[in-house]
Amino acid sequence: MTKVSDMAQPPLSDVFIEMADTLVDDFDVLDFLHTLTERCVELLGVTAAGLMLTDGAGNLQVVAASSERTRLLELFQLQTDEGPCVDCFRTGTAVSVDDLTTARRWPRFTTAASQAGFAAVHALPMKLRTEVIGALNLFETEPGALDQEKLRVGQALADIATVGLLQQRAIHARDVLTEQLQAALNSRVLIEQAKGLLAERLQIDVAQAFTILRSTARNHNRKLSDLAQALVDGTERVQA
Repeated sequence: MTKVSDMAQPPLSDVFIEMADTLVDDFDVLDFLHTLTERCVELLGVTAAGLMLTDGAGNLQVVAASSERTRLLELFQLQTDEGPCVDCFRTGTAVSVDDLTTARRWPRFTTAASQAGFAAVHALPMKLRTEVIGALNLFETEPGALDQEKLRVGQALADIATVGLLQQRAIHARDVLTEQLQAALNSRVLIEQAKGLLAERLQIDVAQAFTILRSTARNHNRKLSDLAQALVDGTERVQA
């Protein structure tokens, strides 16, 4: 069996260090979560990854995805209240579907996933003890099981993200975490608006627009939400 560490780019140890280094007091939640989905794709060899978080009132929201089609499929799960990722969040246990064509529990989701080009999905809970705050979801274009080592690494990455998001509560109390998560979800709406504006202005697709938006924010040491706000307000322009 091929080891995850043998094929990982970058090395697994570097990714864990990167995740830990990102968890400072005022870390950019959205950028951190998008990095997590990207590292899952790189480390685990899956096609795509998405991440859902609860908004503090028990409602799931899509906050990060490694590709646009993944984000749309995750949104579809929430809209229909159906799918393995939703079940993972509700039960707090991993849900693996090696072949979506044989899954009868989620007829609308399996149809949508097939249309998006996905054939298998593995959902991992973002959980600390009994508290579940979301789900990390891994998608494949080919049917087949994800080996146990990859699942363990995926769960470890989900656990790191969970600890990072919950650390503010441990320091400042629960309402601080809820406020931070809600702010991230609100920023998500703003970023979607900025992506659309940038895509229209530069005549590119929304995935390319997000890449440019994110790169610009990083290069200028700014938060995604701040740059998105400036773009939507018309006080700043972003170039390709």
